[in-house]
Amino acid sequence: MIIGLTGGIASGKSLVAGFFQELGAYLIDWDVLAREVVYPHCKAWEGVVEYFGREVLNPDMTLNRPKLGEMVFGYPEKLQRLNDIVHPEIFKEDARATEEIKQRDPQAIIVKDIPLLTEISAYTLVDKVVLVYASEETQIKRLAGRGFNREEALKRINSQLPMEEKKEFAHFIINNNGSLEDTKEEVERIYNLLRRGNS
Repeated sequence: MIIGLTGGIASGKSLVAGFFQELGAYLIDWDVLAREVVYPHCKAWEGVVEYFGREVLNPDMTLNRPKLGEMVFGYPEKLQRLNDIVHPEIFKEDARATEEIKQRDPQAIIVKDIPLLTEISAYTLVDKVVLVYASEETQIKRLAGRGFNREEALKRINSQLPMEEKKEFAHFIINNNGSLEDTKEEVERIYNLLRRGNS
């Protein structure tokens, strides 16, 4: 069974993904795939450099992600162009990783951590959607801990689909405003339901 794990920025997806892994699920992290497909001289890297220019490169030729982020957040057309370059390569890597896991373990529960699952219609790749929910104030507080001021945090939050719209696609919603223990218990409850449905 394939689970799409999604939520807004700083909602706690990585935490929830870790809990699923501890319970025995396999994880495919699209943030990791997104970094891998833009390694220097890969197809997506070439596309990004061609469109955004060499000023998005570090001295070692890797992408300067903060600089690229500044260029696209708040500019829907540029963000869309970046996604058009990078997403096809991520989809390819995801398909390869999924097949590899299925070959090893036909009964696998595969959790795909896909931040923009609803925005890019990736829910067609999964059997169930788990949404990690956090209030906007919680998101802003967590982003402040990553060094973003309120304006920068809101820009990133508002570049994503509103949480209420994401809820429409979800089979399960995990409220991650509370304690770690509450979140972990909710993940365990959902995992056990999925296991039963997968047997």
